[in-house]
Amino acid sequence: MGVLKLKLTIAYDGFQYKGWQVQKSGITVQQKIEEALQKLFPSVDRVHSSSRTDTGVHARGMVAHVEIEKDEYRIGELKLRLALNAFLPDDVSVLEVKRVPANFHARFDATGKQYRYMIWNHPVSNPLTRHTSWHVSRNLDLADMQKAAKYFIGSHDFSAFAVKREYEMRSTVRVVTNCKFYKKDSMLTCVIEGEGFLYKMCRGIVGTLIEVGTGKLNPIDIQNILKSCDRSKAGMTAPAHGLILWKVKYSKNKAK
Repeated sequence: MGVLKLKLTIAYDGFQYKGWQVQKSGITVQQKIEEALQKLFPSVDRVHSSSRTDTGVHARGMVAHVEIEKDEYRIGELKLRLALNAFLPDDVSVLEVKRVPANFHARFDATGKQYRYMIWNHPVSNPLTRHTSWHVSRNLDLADMQKAAKYFIGSHDFSAFAVKREYEMRSTVRVVTNCKFYKKDSMLTCVIEGEGFLYKMCRGIVGTLIEVGTGKLNPIDIQNILKSCDRSKAGMTAPAHGLILWKVKYSKNKAK
């Protein structure tokens, strides 16, 4: 009978999960999505995602695709969204379901991603954002952080800001197209956009920018750290719970 392909846009609070990808131990977001799909379509095996967020990381715009047997698909996209959300826990939601061409791939067709990192910069922690932002109590020099953020834009070897994988990477060069801060009251938002990212690279960038904000590093130091390719010269890896996968970008043809 053949199969059809659906694109899912998913949001989740990652605080309770061992990341996106199915693991041997611990509950993951992918597991919850697949379980919900299998209640409606027994033949569904695997959901393929655009990204693999770590333990504690959140998403507002994770994209995934799934193949479904045509003879099982007897429901429209809007009703399917409602049905999936009925089977999902409160901290995971399918925002959109869209039928896509057979050659669409959530990961390989992505042209860019936007992450946002939330920082609560106040002497006192905020109980309402404790699971979705990093509490930094020290005063931060936002002007210096903005200057430093600009040095990340462009094509660079980002190995000084990433955590090494167990396997050898083909290349540690990545292209960052935007890196800047927004401030509203005591909440700072660091927006980082790029074509792709190394493991924990965004969190390494944010941890280093915090050290610029506290005066431990100067903005110009970012250039030297990038050139060094030495992880020990950069700042800490920022905590996972402040990071949100905000959106995944596709070409207009693939987005349809």
